[in-house]
Amino acid sequence: MKKPTSAVEKINRAVIYAVFIIISFFVLYPLVYVVSSAFAPGNSIAQLNIVPFKDGFTLKHFVRLFTKTNYGLWFLNTLRIALGTTVLTVIISSLSAYVFSRFNFTFKKPFLMSLLILQIFPSFVGMIAIYVILLRIGGYDTLWGLILVYTAGNIPYNTWMVKNYMDTISKSLDEAARIDGASNFRVFWQITLPIAKPIISFLGITSFIAPWMDFIFPKMVLRSTEKQTLALGLMTFVSDKKNEFTTFASGSLIVAIPFVIFFLFTQKTMITSFGSAGVKE
Repeated sequence: MKKPTSAVEKINRAVIYAVFIIISFFVLYPLVYVVSSAFAPGNSIAQLNIVPFKDGFTLKHFVRLFTKTNYGLWFLNTLRIALGTTVLTVIISSLSAYVFSRFNFTFKKPFLMSLLILQIFPSFVGMIAIYVILLRIGGYDTLWGLILVYTAGNIPYNTWMVKNYMDTISKSLDEAARIDGASNFRVFWQITLPIAKPIISFLGITSFIAPWMDFIFPKMVLRSTEKQTLALGLMTFVSDKKNEFTTFASGSLIVAIPFVIFFLFTQKTMITSFGSAGVKE
């Protein structure tokens, strides 16, 4: 027979539910408010009602983005930077991690330690050096120059992360493949990389997010109007001279679309447990 719930347990449960409701409100309200602002008829944030979707519904801000601004160009520039950074980061970090994980060579530990030390310093410390280097190699005010900056910043930590994951994959798989005549690159491509798919997917997502949302480095590197990214372009709507918050909100809403698409394609891989993906020794 089920034991009846006591008054103390009911009070505790009510308090827990109340706390979670309050937390959920503070977390979800800003998101819902931005979504409602994207479809609100007004322009400035002062004209918006604090109750989401109470002002009405319109698509004029989305139409204005693609007809009277360079939003499409900003989106394309940001997509190129994010995809370029992701591809280079995944290739370089996974290959470097495989080398550090599977081979012993001179100065291996100092190299690994140097990667860790480089990650300790914030990226802002090297801004002057980055500016000078890009200026010397002709990468200033170019998309590929910004891709190099993001890729160089991603390599140290991501190499460590992927290397630690590859350490859990049994080396007996490599040895068996080499007995069958497989080269080192074939072992990496056909054996290690498929097993490391969860961490590679995670690496791809994190490498894509940083350049997609960043404002600081595009502000420093890019100067031409036709080279602007989404972050730079959207900030022009809420500057000192403009107060078009609803247009800013509609642009911000479109920014989230690539993340949703990427998650739909990678959710099965991401849900897979990192620990159960490889055979541990």
